[in-house]
Amino acid sequence: MEKLRFSFITYGCKLNYSEYSTIKRNLLNLGYQYVSWYTFANIYIINSCSITENAEKDLFVFIRKIKKINKKAYIILLGCFTHKLYKTENILKNVNLILGTKDKFDLPYYLKLKNKKKNYISISKNYYKSSVSLDETRTRSFLKIQDGCDYKCSYCPIPNFRGRSRSENISNIIKTIKKLALLNIKEIVLTGINLGNFGNFGFNKTKYDLFYLFNQIEQNITANLRIRISSIEPNLLNNRIISLISKSKLFVPHFHFPLQSGSNYILNKMKRRYNVKRYIKNVKKILNIIPDACVGTDIIVGFPGEKEANFLETYKLLKSLELAYIQVFPYSERENTDAYFMKETIPKIMRSKRSKIIRLLSKKKKKNYCFKHLFKHYRVLFEKTKKNGYIFGFTDTYISSKIKWKPNLIKKFKAVKLIKIDNYNNMECQIL
Repeated sequence: MEKLRFSFITYGCKLNYSEYSTIKRNLLNLGYQYVSWYTFANIYIINSCSITENAEKDLFVFIRKIKKINKKAYIILLGCFTHKLYKTENILKNVNLILGTKDKFDLPYYLKLKNKKKNYISISKNYYKSSVSLDETRTRSFLKIQDGCDYKCSYCPIPNFRGRSRSENISNIIKTIKKLALLNIKEIVLTGINLGNFGNFGFNKTKYDLFYLFNQIEQNITANLRIRISSIEPNLLNNRIISLISKSKLFVPHFHFPLQSGSNYILNKMKRRYNVKRYIKNVKKILNIIPDACVGTDIIVGFPGEKEANFLETYKLLKSLELAYIQVFPYSERENTDAYFMKETIPKIMRSKRSKIIRLLSKKKKKNYCFKHLFKHYRVLFEKTKKNGYIFGFTDTYISSKIKWKPNLIKKFKAVKLIKIDNYNNMECQIL
């Protein structure tokens, strides 16, 4: 049936992907037929992101591409950007249905109204909705365990879109992990907007914090899989969590640990809840307990008021730290944030130059990290990716590894020795 053909694309974070996967799965269960976005469909669904200016630009480019494919396309916009975009004049000229971060989970209901209401907007208050990427053909699954944020970082609009911090019930998390294990999922990534703030149930703080959750997972899951955690705030990572991961058979030693700036002056303007000294202490603490741990970070360059001296502070700090990789983002002005009204804005060309400098440093860091692990033995989970005659996978410590293509390795854990580094910082390995 032509009316059942839909295309779906998502932008942004791992949490967005888990929600996209859940919504897509619900539509498939109702009989809708999924087709790729460049194929003719009647319904095109976009799960949006609003954390950067580029994410917004990509969104409008994509909408124009859809209109070229099908002038009569019924376009649906979901997610974070809708909380800002729905106020934009004439937005419904190209978008037929706009659903906020809560209402997008009720998409099947709104699709029933498709022929009754040509254009429709629903931006409601948030509540917690479980979501998980569940595809039996994939090795990895993203499991949302937390949503929203109580922090008010001056550059971030996300709390305005997703509301206050709230968490999934621990028993539901355990059940979902067990279900994924039965479906032969080998890696689960725990995601959230502010993962370290897990334990905020119905806006009430409880003893069931992230460490308690990890402990419960450790005690209740016996399956042959591994668990990776997504980004965690520097002020929320404690000794108990590091110690648990160092001894765990499930949790891998990979810490994505956002710094954002190496200048205390800029961190204060950003309203971050730590300083440089605290950050350095935590990185050293991780590596003292787990010497081979992967520690990665996020950096924002060109924040209002970031003078050359402040940027050099960041560069020197990053250079001194034993990091595996650095993800860098040029600052983007976001409406309804404190930073949006700050003076001393940095020219975009300067933001771009500083981004390139940090990206070059990140390449060196990644190369050094690979050399550190050369000739060592690790466990690799091989995936379906085949490129240039190789099958790829990741070590527990998040090193991209490859070996000559062998289809029997797909979704398998193998003990390997890392023997060579290619020009793209992938490590060739041999099975032990």
